[in-house]
Amino acid sequence: MTDLPTLPDRLSTDPKSPHYDEAVLSREVGIRFKGVEKTNVEEYCVSEGWIRVAAGTAKDRFGNPLTVKLKGPVEPYFKS
Repeated sequence: MTDLPTLPDRLSTDPKSPHYDEAVLSREVGIRFKGVEKTNVEEYCVSEGWIRVAAGTAKDRFGNPLTVKLKGPVEPYFKS
């Protein structure tokens, strides 16, 4: 069995975020939210039970996607 890094409690895909971890993101990370696999997650927090997803194609004034916080059970996992 390969040694996978442990998934952090909170992870972001934005390199400017303090919760960004390139070593973990180099592997494919999957997110199950309320039992459904989500592919558009920007950030998650397991202990607080939320994810941030892009709100359509809307952008803020800096060109970053606008996000919406959704609350519920979060299950991160490594895709094989």
